Amino acid sequence: MTVSILLVDDDDVAREAMIRSLKKNQIHIPVIEAEDGFVALQIIQGTHPELKIEKPFIIFLDLNMPRMDGFEFLNLVRGDPKTADTVIYVISTSNAEEDQKMAYSKNVAGYLVKSTVGQDFSILSHLMDQEAADAT
Repeated sequence: MTVSILLVDDDDVAREAMIRSLKKNQIHIPVIEAEDGFVALQIIQGTHPELKIEKPFIIFLDLNMPRMDGFEFLNLVRGDPKTADTVIYVISTSNAEEDQKMAYSKNVAGYLVKSTVGQDFSILSHLMDQEAADAT
């Protein structure tokens, strides 16, 4: 069983940087991209016309996005018994304590500030390797 990543961010450059970081840290996990929470929700609910994802998967979630931001997405995912246990890491430009507290109150696995992702990603990659091994 292969673990996949759903990368939810409205910034094309940020998504590409994240994919490069995965490759640099030798994480060879399929990545599906969503440009906002609305599209990501369609993907995980299986209603998107083109993009599909199978469990198990890990979500990397930006907070500040159009149509449906990260907090709206978190509320919907955590409120649905089918998706409530989804592993979600927030990766945001915001290092505001209130954003971090709100994210952790929604049981996110971690909160990374985009400016430090490069430094923190090797730790995160080790955790993802563990989660992938546990899922198989």
